[in-house]
Amino acid sequence: MFPEMLQFHIASYIDVFVKWLTVEWGSTFNVLTNLILLLLLKIQSGLMFVPWWLWIAAVAAIRWLQTRRLVKTAGLIILLMAIGVFGLWAEAMETLAIVITSVTIAFAISIPLGIAMAESDRINAVATPLLDAMQTMPSFVYLIPALMLFGLGKVPAVIATLIYAVPPLVRLTNLGIRQVSASVQEAAGAFGATRWQIMREVRLPLAMPSILAGLNQTTMMALAMVVIASMIGAGGLGEKVLISINRIAVGNGFEAGFAVVALAIVIDRTTQGLARRWQPPKVN
Repeated sequence: MFPEMLQFHIASYIDVFVKWLTVEWGSTFNVLTNLILLLLLKIQSGLMFVPWWLWIAAVAAIRWLQTRRLVKTAGLIILLMAIGVFGLWAEAMETLAIVITSVTIAFAISIPLGIAMAESDRINAVATPLLDAMQTMPSFVYLIPALMLFGLGKVPAVIATLIYAVPPLVRLTNLGIRQVSASVQEAAGAFGATRWQIMREVRLPLAMPSILAGLNQTTMMALAMVVIASMIGAGGLGEKVLISINRIAVGNGFEAGFAVVALAIVIDRTTQGLARRWQPPKVN
């Protein structure tokens, strides 16, 4: 046993800090909550407005244009059909709305931060340990600050998912920009391009495959976190999984889990196909 005289607890200090935040910044959190909730509800209503058959047709068309292969296209169609057959279409759209909301906010945060890290070694040195800590932290830990500051519901689920999913996109944006050939940048500068023009017209387009790979990873991590965030009221497929676990309903849990996997595969394949379109042509 560790000696009691050497123990020191910070729980009381954290409680005081959280109370101070809720009192002093409560109105700010309320505004942020309303903005995120408005965006989430708009996205969710838009997803639910589109008929199921049109979603399947759209995914099939995108996959066919990406691969030109019937088997791969049919595979995604079967996965989407299985979600509907199990009666989980509405829950899947609810989960997808949270993922899209989280990834949209993550994209708005990650791209500027990744550019700043690529431009400044000092910012990169400060941000890298933070990203390391965020990626090594157990996913359940992210539920705690979201729950403390935003309570229960979909908004704290979005916040927790956002924090968990941001690092890959930031890292790969930074990495992609840093890997752009120095000779290409020097050539652009020789033609009179400014630093911002080089970033916008040269570095970002050439880094796009890496950025889109980061977007794919962020989306996958967001989908994984949404299932865990059902513990604080995220709803959707994660809630079905959680209820099935609590009731030891193996069959229902399998259906909900399969729907999560199917949704993940569909998102992964379509986003990977988008990333491949930005890959530079191979030189033989």
